[in-house]
Amino acid sequence: MKNVFSVIFMNLWGYDLIIFLTAVFTGFVYYALKKSADRLYKKMHLTVFVPDGGASRREADRDISVLRESEVVSMRNNTGKLYSLFVNLTGIFPLLGILGTVVSLLGMVSDMENVTGNFYGALTSTFWGLIFAIIFKLLDGVVSAKIEDNEKSVALYLERNSAPAGLKVKQ
Repeated sequence: MKNVFSVIFMNLWGYDLIIFLTAVFTGFVYYALKKSADRLYKKMHLTVFVPDGGASRREADRDISVLRESEVVSMRNNTGKLYSLFVNLTGIFPLLGILGTVVSLLGMVSDMENVTGNFYGALTSTFWGLIFAIIFKLLDGVVSAKIEDNEKSVALYLERNSAPAGLKVKQ
């Protein structure tokens, strides 16, 4: 068992470092995406508690009137760009793993003395690529529901804002 872990961590300073650096960058993109999606969600889902019809109603109307269409669209576009970048980065992890394996196997051709060790070392890239792909795919499942909800809320908001005065949009 100790030998397995030594082989897995042996290539960390080789090609696997590229996979780890990509994972760190993807983590930062996920953090920015989550923050952006949460900010838009909070903006689009104003929670209004109206104990009476007077001051609280005016306060709710003020909160809703603060929403600016250009700001909402800008926030949605920013979240969309971050999500697109996140999804694309998540999709390259298996490819990086396979590329690392191929690069390691090509190097093995020149060193035929330690074939077993080199072969195990080559597979670590695939291992890390798949591990990070699984982790970020799970995180994608967490954030995609909120992004979908945001898209529906923004579309409804824009539809209601563009409706001519006096016409009500069916809910």
